Amino acid sequence: MLNKEALEYLVGLGYEEDVLVETEKGLFSKTKLERVELPQIETLEVSNLTSVVDFMKVNIDRVEGKLLIQVVSPGEVKLLTPLDEDRNRQEILKAAVILPDNIFYRRFMDTESFNIMMQSAFVDNEDKAKILKFTGLIRDEAVKETGDTGIAQKVTIKTGVATVGEAEVPNPVTLAPYRTFPEIEQPESKFIFRMRSGPEAALFEADGGVWKNEAMRRIKEYLIWNLRDVESRYEIIS
Repeated sequence: MLNKEALEYLVGLGYEEDVLVETEKGLFSKTKLERVELPQIETLEVSNLTSVVDFMKVNIDRVEGKLLIQVVSPGEVKLLTPLDEDRNRQEILKAAVILPDNIFYRRFMDTESFNIMMQSAFVDNEDKAKILKFTGLIRDEAVKETGDTGIAQKVTIKTGVATVGEAEVPNPVTLAPYRTFPEIEQPESKFIFRMRSGPEAALFEADGGVWKNEAMRRIKEYLIWNLRDVESRYEIIS
């Protein structure tokens, strides 16, 4: 039979005395207890890396132990607590970048829309200027199918006030769209630039996603540098 101390202990855990049954196989309960989970932290959502740095430096929530900064992707960074007694982490803060909504790949568009996209959503560089100049000179005549080898194309462009000529479409091109946090230098990558009748133009990614690794590396370096005064308070992975 249960002694008094053991019975008091079980009652203290939430068992009622009349639901306990002692058998030769051991002690059983007529009811099943379920653990009450601790309340979860409400994630704070921001849109830039500066807010991550500010949050870490202020330590407004006074979280004990080292926090984990996870660079999830070129557009997302999470701040996580140490493991709790259930071996779980809680997400304190999430930074999700706000990107231009007018960047389209693998889609042909008229040259005016294409130029607007290039001017508003790509970092200035030599190949961007070359494409904008080229699409500004293109005539309404069809792109020459006979001059298309699958890699190089020839199109009719204006070469003077009243003259026209043929020119080869620049290809491939190196461009840097706005596709990660604004605090870091946008990574460049290769694109295939294609044209067709209309005239219409399109960009096709040609680096196999390598730019993502470079962007995540730059995010990590940015955070390490700007959090150097509180480096003992966090670990960072990407």
